[in-house]
Amino acid sequence: MSERKIINSRRFLPFFLTQALGAFNDNVFKNSLMLLLAFTAASALPWSTDVTMNLAAGLFILPFLLFSATAGTLADSMCKTRLVRLLKLTEIVLMVLAAVAFYLQQYLLLLGLLFLMGTQSAFFGPAKYAILPQLLNDKELLAGNAWVEMGTFIAILLGTIVGGLLVGVPYAALWIGGLLILFAVLGYIASRAVPEVGQVDNAERFQFAPLKQTLKTIKISYANRTLYLSIMAISWFWFLGASYLTQFPNFTKTVLGGDNTVVTALLVAFSVGVGIGSMLCERLSDNRVELGMVPLGSIGLTVFGCSLYFSAPQLISAELLGLGAFLNSGYGWWVLINLTMIGVSGGLFIVPLYALLQKRAEPAQRARMIAANNIFNALFMVVSAIAGIVFLAVLGLTIPEYFLILAIMNAVVACYVYSQVPEFALRFVIYLLSHTLYRVKSQGLDHIPEEGAAVLVANHVSYVDAMLIAGAVRRPVRFVMEKAIYDLPVANWLFRAARTIPICSKQKDEQVYEAAFAAIRHELAEGNLVCIFPEGRLTKTGEIDNFRPGIERIIAESPVPVVPMALQGLWGSFFSHHGKGAFKLKGRLWSKISLHASKAVPAAAANAAELERQVRLLRGDSK
Repeated sequence: MSERKIINSRRFLPFFLTQALGAFNDNVFKNSLMLLLAFTAASALPWSTDVTMNLAAGLFILPFLLFSATAGTLADSMCKTRLVRLLKLTEIVLMVLAAVAFYLQQYLLLLGLLFLMGTQSAFFGPAKYAILPQLLNDKELLAGNAWVEMGTFIAILLGTIVGGLLVGVPYAALWIGGLLILFAVLGYIASRAVPEVGQVDNAERFQFAPLKQTLKTIKISYANRTLYLSIMAISWFWFLGASYLTQFPNFTKTVLGGDNTVVTALLVAFSVGVGIGSMLCERLSDNRVELGMVPLGSIGLTVFGCSLYFSAPQLISAELLGLGAFLNSGYGWWVLINLTMIGVSGGLFIVPLYALLQKRAEPAQRARMIAANNIFNALFMVVSAIAGIVFLAVLGLTIPEYFLILAIMNAVVACYVYSQVPEFALRFVIYLLSHTLYRVKSQGLDHIPEEGAAVLVANHVSYVDAMLIAGAVRRPVRFVMEKAIYDLPVANWLFRAARTIPICSKQKDEQVYEAAFAAIRHELAEGNLVCIFPEGRLTKTGEIDNFRPGIERIIAESPVPVVPMALQGLWGSFFSHHGKGAFKLKGRLWSKISLHASKAVPAAAANAAELERQVRLLRGDSK
């Protein structure tokens, strides 16, 4: 389904509006309060502005740490549509109380309501992300997440702008309070149109036991190391995001010399960036969960985080600058561009990780996996508030220096995660190869089963055949590879990350040969895709050599469908054996490649001769 059909669908649009209206309302409240605390109410509270900013951030995040596991257990135990509606009713009550507190200028009460709003959001989060796989199919999931992230951050943008503007108008408290109540009511109305999704099969009965549920939820996240480290990566992003957003008011006032309109501009730049990055991720990923976007995003977070440090001015004027004067200052646009690109990088980084959690988590535990994510998100954001106090108030660093430390820390964290889960780095290399040196067009890949085991057979033209196929096929593929190539230094790290199966001839090493067939049987028994190159070696002439009978043994031992495939356009490229061998400068680097697949051949009809015939037909006259 196209992007437009997804957003306009009855299954998705009401939910999209519900969560976007909630995000808008949250940010009208939070930004109005933060600006009042920074510019108006500083003398009304018994501590410094730095402490107030970080305390407010911590109060909003703390409920995610305390209640996310309970929220995930509750969401897994009942119809998520019903839970969403109950939470929107709760939001109306909280917004009425907030309106009264704004009018009476009760800032301590507003800080207490900030904690309660965080609690409502903590219960909404697991239901919000866990309901998506029930509303959308697998092919729509990445687009749905991109829309949700884009909608959330556009709502943050609009809420931030509106909250910032309302602080400066006459009768601000009345305007803020009225708007909060209005949009809470609109959010509830939208939630009434969200389709009923029912309970997930085998759902556990809900019991209120926060500590026990927190421990159990964290244990669930540990069960799958890839998902656990994905949660850590998402949490790190929210550590960064919270660190930036929390410091913006004071950064603007003390470092940039700007007023509240400049604070709003910084928040707008960051939010627009995340929205752009989220939608750009969906476009660049071709509607698939493309983990190669994650390293690209992390690189941007470090590069533009460092650039933000150098964009801070050395001297500022004694009088606070409005937005127009800030943009004419010489450094204003540089700051805004850096923050926008940090947001874009964040969108590229986080959307595939959320989609990965939803796709790979067990359906009966999906909300609790999201809850585990929220627990760690909250923990990291609470730590970010503490880190802000320590670095800025205790150690006396400037805010630009703090931003530089965050950028360097991001590079260290990224290297650790990718070393522990090489799948991210592998997908990044595959993505770069298939979108820079080669442009791959595919046809007939819908013949590959969406679920269950199958064997893919293809002609063997170059050293990058496996990577190009892996980049085009939506499902993970286990490749069978010549052991001499598998053992190459550096490349071996990537091959192991892809769970490549090394093989050699039986005469050369019977143990390796038999181990390869055992690994193939295991992968097919697990319901995975296995790709083999039956020619056994790279073509020396561009023609297809005779298929070896090993394919027939695989099918005999694991009778699964076989999908013939053919690569076109690789012969004569840099990595093929055209001319005097591979890696010659005369070889074409930027090539247009085609990958064709035909209908799956049943195991009973799959033999070496028939599969070779099918691959030759797919290849046509092209080499």
